[in-house]
Amino acid sequence: MTVESVPGDVSAGSRPRARRPGARRLGGVVTMAGSGLSNQVGAAVGSLAFPVLGPVGVVAVRQYVAAVVLLAVGRPRPLSFTWGQWWPVLLLAGVFGTMNLSLYSAIDRIGLGLAVTLEFLGPLTVALAATRNRVDAGCAVIAAAGVVTLMRPRPSADYVGMGLALLAAACWASYILLNRAVGRRLPGAQGAATAAGVSALMFLPVGLVVVARHPPTLAAVGCAVAAGVLSSAVPYVADLFTLRRVPAQTFGLFMSVNPVLAALVGLIGLGQGLAWTEWAGIGAVVAANGLSMTARRGG
Repeated sequence: MTVESVPGDVSAGSRPRARRPGARRLGGVVTMAGSGLSNQVGAAVGSLAFPVLGPVGVVAVRQYVAAVVLLAVGRPRPLSFTWGQWWPVLLLAGVFGTMNLSLYSAIDRIGLGLAVTLEFLGPLTVALAATRNRVDAGCAVIAAAGVVTLMRPRPSADYVGMGLALLAAACWASYILLNRAVGRRLPGAQGAATAAGVSALMFLPVGLVVVARHPPTLAAVGCAVAAGVLSSAVPYVADLFTLRRVPAQTFGLFMSVNPVLAALVGLIGLGQGLAWTEWAGIGAVVAANGLSMTARRGG
């Protein structure tokens, strides 16, 4: 039974009452909060396995979990795909794996909060590039100021880690655009599911090498599997639920809170403290996205 078909309270002699839009939207907001928190907690839990599996091993396990979930949901029929359908799927698979690998490698070097904030520049850039008004221009300036603050020269700056996070941002932007192309060519979630399956196959030899060189502990494998469930399976299902209940712009607005959630999870769960200037940079990126989304909703 779907959530939409659950009847309301029924008293004697009365008809079922339809679920109010306000209740549906509140349920969507609660789900968005849970999805964002699950995603960041999953990344934090996955990082606990870095000393044993390394970022590559953790990402490999995450790709396997994502493939299992998406293949079960999408139920693709790849043997019926044409080349015109296959090539964006293959690109999407490559981008999907590179995005997660570069993000987790960045988390290993610069921490969860900064890595997720810089990665978030990917979807923010796609959103700002879609329009040409003064508000979005101002948002771009605010976001750029935040990035300059985060990447300013200082003795402790890890520019390799920052570069990996920016690579993840470029991959996320490409992921959005490729998903649109795949969605136009294949029905439902067949394209995304096939891309996840191909990506998992690409990481299969990687996983075998990691196991051969660094025999994993049960705890490390458990952390990696938990990262896959919390950062792939839960957000995917939650997003499907949420997008039926809240407008797409509200969804995008709430997504902007993810860098703050990442910074808080990194601080509380991993002890990764941030200077006030770094909090200011994160706030600028979040504010840029929030202002842009609010302006679109108001228009």
